[in-house]
Amino acid sequence: MTSDYAIKLAEELESASRLKAAQFLVTQRPWLDLYGVNVRPVTPFRSLSKPFVDTALLHRSLPDELLFEIFSKMSPYTLGRAACVCRKWRYTIRNPVFWRNACLRAWQLNGIVENCKILQLMFHGVWRKMWLLRPRLRTDGLYVSRNTYIRVGLAEGRTTNPVHIVCYYRYMRFYPSGRFLYKNSSQKVKDVAKYMNVRSARSESSDSVFSGQYTLSEDKVEAAILYPGLRPTVLRIRLRLRGTIQGANNRMDLISLVTSGVNDVEASGSDEDILGVVEGWQEDETHNPDIPAVSHKRGLTPFVFVPFDEVEKSVLNLPVEKMDYFVPG
Repeated sequence: MTSDYAIKLAEELESASRLKAAQFLVTQRPWLDLYGVNVRPVTPFRSLSKPFVDTALLHRSLPDELLFEIFSKMSPYTLGRAACVCRKWRYTIRNPVFWRNACLRAWQLNGIVENCKILQLMFHGVWRKMWLLRPRLRTDGLYVSRNTYIRVGLAEGRTTNPVHIVCYYRYMRFYPSGRFLYKNSSQKVKDVAKYMNVRSARSESSDSVFSGQYTLSEDKVEAAILYPGLRPTVLRIRLRLRGTIQGANNRMDLISLVTSGVNDVEASGSDEDILGVVEGWQEDETHNPDIPAVSHKRGLTPFVFVPFDEVEKSVLNLPVEKMDYFVPG
């Protein structure tokens, strides 16, 4: 017994001495060398930059001018995703040239001079800050309002007092030029997005896609559409723009929806200035005694923004039996 314990103790002591003399391999962590190193952003002109050797193979193969040109072709939302790739791209995308062009396109109705005044007064001269904080209508998708109501059905056979859940959508697509498209339909988002364009609105078989005019003042949207026909009417829409997160602008609250009659002179005019026709009208005002002004109190569900690259997988495509009620948030 004693000899057995002595042998085991000696083996343990021998292994312990070996551990002390052993040289352990340390795992190499090259990213630790980047701590505290400021990566120089890309400049649009080589003459303004100092000689710099980048360790990344992509940056060594791609000239700074070409990288700058690629970023200039991207949309602001794509730039936001690209900024998450690496530190150099993030610093490069903060270049005010990208955000200045995006802001001038988004608020082109205000003009360059007015936009520059707003930039200096409210956003301290930072174009990117203006893009994130100033309310703007998004043009890379559709604003969709999903509305449901219950309709009494007809009794058939043993079924008594049947009711039906009816679902329909309001679609709006905005353009930076001050034009927008509007459609009421029971079709899903993925089907309507295919023909919500200017060409469909101008064609005779437009499938009830109407073109109108809008203005944006802070977060308030004023829009109007002229419905042609034997009894032409005008649809006046007032909305409030907001977002679930900063800079999202992905929600619109429907404040009022009013239809009114117009006279023959107003109906024969161009729909390019329909907002000028209804400017200053009261909510119950109509210019055709045969068509009274109607303020709609139903179907005022807030609009939800759906980008074009998400129309196929949006939850708004679900049928009524799978989603009888939708909370836009």
